[in-house]
Amino acid sequence: MSLRQVINAILYSLKTGCQWRQLPREFPAWTAVYYYFRRWSSDGTWARLHHRLHARLRQQLGRHKHPTAGCLDSQSVKCTAVSGVRGFDAGKGINGRKRHLLVDTLGWLMAIVVTAASVQDRDGARRLLSQLPGGCKKLRKVWVDGGYSGQLLGWVAERFKFCLAVVLRPKQTKKFVLLPRRWVVERTFGWLNHSRRLSKNYERLTCTDETWIYIAMTRLMLNRLA
Repeated sequence: MSLRQVINAILYSLKTGCQWRQLPREFPAWTAVYYYFRRWSSDGTWARLHHRLHARLRQQLGRHKHPTAGCLDSQSVKCTAVSGVRGFDAGKGINGRKRHLLVDTLGWLMAIVVTAASVQDRDGARRLLSQLPGGCKKLRKVWVDGGYSGQLLGWVAERFKFCLAVVLRPKQTKKFVLLPRRWVVERTFGWLNHSRRLSKNYERLTCTDETWIYIAMTRLMLNRLA
């Protein structure tokens, strides 16, 4: 059995959204594919691979491998009938989970935390910022929307070397406005929606959701590097 074929099978499931048992016959047995998926998820292989490719891609684009600025936002996603952590986001009317993403100024993922959709953006941000990877050690500024204002700004200023810069929507208009800096993370959410496995939440565990997002971003970065 070729590990290259195992990875191809995992990427096929990501792109098409098919169940493990429905993998085409040209791939290895679904039990073997799922075994490696879970193994590489539990030991952090997917996250480490993603972070290394992120550093290499930034260097190829003429940037320092460690970003100094980023953008933080969340996306609420509907859950299917599968049991697991879930909640209701009253603001968006969605019963499901919430993806909290920190991306660099190019839109590439730096950190991810998945919670119930009922978790407030500020609480999700605290959880995400409390477990930043080593690639975030040079951060100095993170742009956020008005939902992250308040006590979170002081909490970040006391514990980290970077600050949160709030970008507010103009009050005098109700039309669509392209907000500076904030559009970068919105584009990243759009990238994730290209993978059918991420169009809804199909997983029982939030850690599995995070793994699929790492894999989706890894796939995009490999295409750029190639």
